[in-house]
This record gives sequence, C-alpha cells and structure tokens, in this order.
Amino acid sequence: MVVGVLERSAPNLELNAGSASGITGRRVLFATLVVATIAALLALAGKALSAGGFTAMDGLLLVLFGCTLPWSVIGFWNATIGFLVMRFSPDPIGTVLPAARNVRGDEPITAKTAIAIFVRNEPPDRVIRNLDAMMRELVAADAADRFHLYVLSDTGMADIAKVEEEAFAKLADEWRDHIPIVYRRREVNTAFKAGNFWDFLQRWGDDYEFAVTLDTDSFMTANAIMKMVRLAQSDPKLGILQGLVVGLPSTSAFARIFQFGMRLGMRSWTIGSAWWQGDCGPYWGHNAVIRIAPFKAHCHIPKLKEGGVLGGHVLSHDQIEAALMRRSGYDVRVLPEEDLGWEENPPTLLEYLRRDQRWEQGTLQYGHFLFLPRMKIVSRFQLAFAMLMFLGSPAWIGMLLVGVLAVAAAPMPADFIDPAIGSALMIIILVMWFAPKIATVLDVLTRPPLRHAFGGTARFLASVASETIFFILLSPIMWASHSLFLAGLPFGKVVGWIGQVRDDHTVSWSAAWQQFWPHTLLGAFCVGLLAFTHPSAIPYALLIAGGPLLAVPLAVLTAIPSLGLALARIGLGRLPEETSPPVGLNALSLPALNASRLV
Repeated sequence: MVVGVLERSAPNLELNAGSASGITGRRVLFATLVVATIAALLALAGKALSAGGFTAMDGLLLVLFGCTLPWSVIGFWNATIGFLVMRFSPDPIGTVLPAARNVRGDEPITAKTAIAIFVRNEPPDRVIRNLDAMMRELVAADAADRFHLYVLSDTGMADIAKVEEEAFAKLADEWRDHIPIVYRRREVNTAFKAGNFWDFLQRWGDDYEFAVTLDTDSFMTANAIMKMVRLAQSDPKLGILQGLVVGLPSTSAFARIFQFGMRLGMRSWTIGSAWWQGDCGPYWGHNAVIRIAPFKAHCHIPKLKEGGVLGGHVLSHDQIEAALMRRSGYDVRVLPEEDLGWEENPPTLLEYLRRDQRWEQGTLQYGHFLFLPRMKIVSRFQLAFAMLMFLGSPAWIGMLLVGVLAVAAAPMPADFIDPAIGSALMIIILVMWFAPKIATVLDVLTRPPLRHAFGGTARFLASVASETIFFILLSPIMWASHSLFLAGLPFGKVVGWIGQVRDDHTVSWSAAWQQFWPHTLLGAFCVGLLAFTHPSAIPYALLIAGGPLLAVPLAVLTAIPSLGLALARIGLGRLPEETSPPVGLNALSLPALNASRLV
C-alpha cells in the first residue's frame, strides 16, 4: 500500500522538485515512513520477546534493537524510493537534480576551474597515470584552456617527497603548452586534507570560479568534469555538486567483491536520498565541483578545543563543509550517474579497516557541529546519521551477546522468543539490509543491456550470491571493529592520517590474527555457548557471529593476489566498465580490464 502511495505521489512532487513546498512534502513523507516503520518494528520485536514474559533482559534487547533501526530503516526507504524513481520517472536525474534538465551538454565552458588533487605519502605513479589520461581528454575536447591543475601534497616522508617533486616537475614540463600544472608541498599536514585545501584557497582560490576535487585514488574523465562544470555554471545557487563515485575495476579479491556490492546499492540509495534531501545533499570530499567564493567565505572548519581524544583538527571534513555551504544559502546536490568518476578501494580487509577507523574517528567529531546556529535541519540530520553508522555498531554486538546469553539461559529458545514472530522479524531485517542491492538486482534483471553489461545473467547472479555471503560476513566484522575502537577512545587510542597501501598484496595469518583475535574469540564464545545449550539456535546467531568467527581466514583468503586475478578472469564481481570500458579507463591500462578481456 505504501509503495502504491509513493508511485502516485512521486509524479506530483516531481513537478515541484525545485520548490520549497515540493521538497518539504518529500521530507515529510519520508520522515513519516521512517518513524512509522521503526515504531512497527519495535512493536513486533516487543511481541516476539514477550513469549515467556517481558523481563529486564528483554527490555535491554529491545533498546539495543531500537538503536540499530535508524540506519536499516532509512536505507530501506532510500532504496525503495530510489527504485521507484529509477523505474517510473521519465527523467530520474532531473527528478532529483532539476538543473540537469537545463543543460544540453554542448554549452561553452566559460568558468575558470582549478582541478585540485590531494596526495600524501604515496608513490606518484598512479596519480600521474590518472592525470595524464584526464588531461589528454581535456585537450582533445578543446577545453584545456579553462582548467588549471594543482597537485596539493601533504607528504612528510623525505624519500617520497623527492620522488614526487621530480615526477610532477616532469609532468608539468610535458604539459606546459596545454594545461598549467602547479605542484605544492606542505611539510606539515596541519588540519589534514581540509587544511590542505584551505591553503590552496588562501593562495590561489580567488583566481577561479570552481574547483574540481580529486583524491589520490580517484579518477574522473574529462567528459565527466566538463558535464559537472556545465551544471554548476547553469545554476548560480549551486555551491557543491557531488558526483556519484564507483569502484575502479580491480584484481584484488576483496576489492572486487566489496565494490560490486557497493555498485549494487549505491545508485538506488543515492537517488532515493537525493529525492528527499534535495538542496541539502552530500559532499564526499572528492569527485565533486565546488563554487570557490562561498566555500572560502563560509566553509572553513575551525580547530576544535584541545583535550580529549576527539579534539584538535577534524579528520572527516566533507559532510561538515556541505552543512556549512547549505547554511550559507547555497545548494549542495548530487548527480547520481555511474560514469562520472571512480575510486580505488582498499585491496585487503586490513587496509579497509585502517581507512574505516580514520573515518570513524573523524565522523565522531561531527558531534561538535550538531548544534551550530542557523544550520538546516536536514544538515543536522545528515551529521547525526553519519555518526549513527558507527554508534549503532555496539548495539549490534550487544544484541548478539545479550541474545546468546538469554537463549542459553532459557529452558528452550521458544521460551525466550516467539519462533514465528522472531523468524518474520529476521526476514524483514534481512530485506532491509539488502534493500539497496535488491533494488539494483531487480533493475538489472529486467533490463537486457544491463544484464549484458554485468557479464550476463548467470555471471551476474553468481556475483550477487558471492557478494551476499561476503556482506553477511563483513558487516559484523566491522561492527565489532567499530565497537573495539569506541572502547579504546577513552584510553587515548586514536588514529592519524597516513598513506594507504593500494597495490595487491598478501596478508599473513599472523597479521590477520593480531588484528582479529578479539573478533574470533567473540564469535567462538557465542557459537560455543549455544553448542552446549541450544545448538538449534546456532544458524540464527551466525548471522552476526559468523563474520567475527571467520574474520582471520576471510582477511587472508581475500588478499591472495592470484585469487583476485582468477575472479577477474572468470568475471565474478564484474562491473559494466569491464565489459565495455570507457575510453578514459582504457587509457589507464588497468590489469582488471586486461584480465576481463580473456573471458
């Protein structure tokens, strides 16, 4: 019934997508759906837990369950709305980004634009490879005279700095007749990446109308850059335009499976969230176009008070900058198209965890900005929602531990939870977990060109099955990691901003054990306790306990380079770019593209 209401309501709201009343209507509908769904799930869970009488332990479980729901429920409705927009709107992009309707794609680029790429303590080979391909396209499109490239380095390691300076000096010399290139290195990365960009703004920002931001591991084609600049030109109220970012084809087993799952979920989630967020959209720190004047005037992030592990400079700057830009009266929007830009995902679980911990620490610093004056309500929600991704993790682990103890103490599992209602609740939660991916799977299976792009029906379904198992294992591993990191914060356990290892490499059993022994003990305790008390409950517990129990072998096996290469050759986790590579990606000579041609 709710879906039917959405289908009937969407066209009416679509007509007013750019109006205040239209976007308010969308937000009210979305909030109503989320609140009603959370209330219904809590009521259902309370009834399931009342099988043997409602105890204090049941109450604790209900509270923990409630803490996990916002992320799951909001993701479900984002995906549902995104799917309806993708399938039933005559112009899905225009529905969520009205400015796109006014751009043909051949308008002259009049704005002077800086392309700013941020690097730190990593070999420059990949960056130069990506920049070279991008600049060749800009020259071929006869648009190079409107762009100026800035390589903004925060490298503090002398040996890498020397290589950087020589490599980028050579690059600047090669392109001097087409695109000017400036290489600037700060020896101390004050305020991290946000400080790096702020230094650029202070020195050169007034010379440009826009800046295109790129990370070390990101790549954009010239066509994507020009399209986004044209959109920004067309709407003087647009302060930040964020492009959808997808994974770069990889020969790492971990990265292939991970980014295939992200590809399944990202578009429906992003379109659905953009439908109701409207002018309060996201900024992810790269693959975006920024209007420099308002950014420089309103988006500087102050240093937090020293003292406490979450003080000092902010690690995760992007969502705060988006909120500040919207507060200043400019729009922040997302362009949810999948051919705009790519990024490299970490090649191993250990590298992924390292990056995730930096995000976790930085995201928790958002608490300092939740109550800034004049902040838009949606912006406050976005900051809080980002924090909930990490703060909800202890609730999942708490549910596992409390639930296992409660089942073990009960004469029979049915004395603790009603089996019929509990099973129904579990199915609903699983559907919500996978809703963004289910939306894309349905979209792909009903569109023959998309099925072919993902390698055909059989290969696509095999990839979906593999990623589903991977996701069920990975999610609780990250919940446990988030919980351990949060537990360490009061004792001063924090992370810094260091370079990442992007090449495929093995992970030893000892390194995996050193990182994941607490996870393994958690999983073993839960499964072992149920094995001695109620073995029939083990399959249900494995939905959360299975990942931590298998964290060590998962980290080792998904890091084997030969396994990743084999997956690329047989097409498991295949992305559309591997079936029909864009010209820009072909220029990168990626090993994954070469391997996919063997299929």
